[in-house]
Amino acid sequence: MRFDEVFESLRLIREACTQLPSGAIQSEIRPAAAPARGAGWVEGWRGEIMVALHTGADGRIVRCHCHDPSWQNWPALEHAVIGNIVPDFPLINKSFNLSYSGHDL
Repeated sequence: MRFDEVFESLRLIREACTQLPSGAIQSEIRPAAAPARGAGWVEGWRGEIMVALHTGADGRIVRCHCHDPSWQNWPALEHAVIGNIVPDFPLINKSFNLSYSGHDL
């Protein structure tokens, strides 16, 4: 099954590459001229990864909020262990495979 998924992923990548528009593939990113805010979102293997960024007038980062997908799922782990015995905790914990340190970012 995993090999089929890899082959399908490669097929989709090839298809996407054949449909790319012509032109430059790279451009310079310049700092915003004034204070700016932006957000980026991407799907990671554990779930949604989101970053919100706020820059000041001098182009330096004023605030950055990184949202790790594991953060959303920690409360679910709490509910999963209710009523289970302590020796079952490692198995339950690893079945969720959550990040302790936000390394999904």
